[in-house]
Amino acid sequence: MVGSSVDVEVFSGELNGNDARFPEEFDPAAVVLEALPQVVQNGEEKKSREIVLGRNVHRMCLAVTEPDADDEVTGDREAYMASVLARYRKSLIERTKHHLGYPYNLDFDYGALAQLQRFSINNLGDPFIESNYGVHSRQFEVGVLDWFARLWELEKNEYWGYITNCGTEGNLHGILVGREVFPDGVMYASQESHYSVFKAARMYRMECIKVDTLISGEIDCADFKAKLFLNKDKPAIINVNIGTTVKGAVDDLDLVIQTLEETGFTKEQFYIHCDGALFGLMMPFVKRAPKVTFKKPIGSVSVSGHKFVGCPMPCGVQITRLEHINALSRNVEYLASRDATIMGSRNGHAPIFLWYTLNRKGYRGFQKEVQKCLRNAHYLKDCLRAAGIGAMLNELSSTVVFERPQDEDFVRRWQLACQGNISHVVVMPNITIEKLNKFLNELVKKRSIWFKDGKVQPPCIAADIGKENCGCALHL
Repeated sequence: MVGSSVDVEVFSGELNGNDARFPEEFDPAAVVLEALPQVVQNGEEKKSREIVLGRNVHRMCLAVTEPDADDEVTGDREAYMASVLARYRKSLIERTKHHLGYPYNLDFDYGALAQLQRFSINNLGDPFIESNYGVHSRQFEVGVLDWFARLWELEKNEYWGYITNCGTEGNLHGILVGREVFPDGVMYASQESHYSVFKAARMYRMECIKVDTLISGEIDCADFKAKLFLNKDKPAIINVNIGTTVKGAVDDLDLVIQTLEETGFTKEQFYIHCDGALFGLMMPFVKRAPKVTFKKPIGSVSVSGHKFVGCPMPCGVQITRLEHINALSRNVEYLASRDATIMGSRNGHAPIFLWYTLNRKGYRGFQKEVQKCLRNAHYLKDCLRAAGIGAMLNELSSTVVFERPQDEDFVRRWQLACQGNISHVVVMPNITIEKLNKFLNELVKKRSIWFKDGKVQPPCIAADIGKENCGCALHL
């Protein structure tokens, strides 16, 4: 009854055979007086931290410092943090202006979603089963999944999927499903597959065979067939690249399936995961591209949401056949749901950002952006070749590969991705002709300095992109 007094009996029983009563001296409000941990002093601090690739972030990190006792009154701490964030924002604007080497679409505006930042949105558990945790965005997540299932031609009652935290998680999940379907299967992946594919093989202790590639970066199906013959007694789990990391090569899905069939593998003996991190959303809008569809005998497709879509946080979409997921899923009672994902908690904001963009652009909007990217990529490739710079562009790609710049400061300025003697620019929707012209002018000017006295010659990259695409003195 409201307003009535209730006597509360203190529990004084036993818990697991031990006396559960608190000792008389127990103070539930007691805290450690020395709140700041002491810095560990030892000889290790005198040693330099060796970082082989890139630059040591410890030399330019923003330290976390303890506020002074009167900070709440003076507001100095808030003013300091505001100034740091203002400088950081300014640097982000500048770095965004000179961003060419990584496949991120930086052209977006999600101002309308700022109102949701104060909520802890967590889509833990199965996207299709509502758990006891109510602050979720499953209604957005399933809507996005339906959109992609339609794109890849899989009926609503035949697919399962979820919004991942990144493209790597999509690969980890797709390959894990393949391994669960075929526990003794052998994995095949081209040498130019993303590093996450080989990470998955190590994590799952899978036998992994690397397949040779053509000069374009596409899987060499002749070598694939030869290596399949060596393991005909075991099921095959294949990673098919819908756009390789460095050269943007698209593996011929139809030829991969044909090779499997010619080698004697039936549909019940192989599982194909399609890594479509970037081009998985672009290829459906390119007429001459091998179609990625579940009407073909594939097992799963993954795509990144922070790349072509243009989501501000890393995320991705993973779609597989519903019939496969039971081999992976386990019930979780305290969630009142089941789990078949890689991670437990998932970013509940990401599905809302994806849903927002898909609604704004739709299939037609993405089709226009794909056309723009391919057109601008051809423009860049033609300009590089006209300037005497070796360059290659795969037919189905917006990744332009060219000779690696000699100056690492120039590489960092334009945030180029490099491997050996080659570098690349990934032409995304936010890359305009004006930005490409600025990059081209700077590159040509720099090359006139790097190679002005003739002592240093442009590198030969025929082994990387073919003699017909090389711009060295021998192959001009």
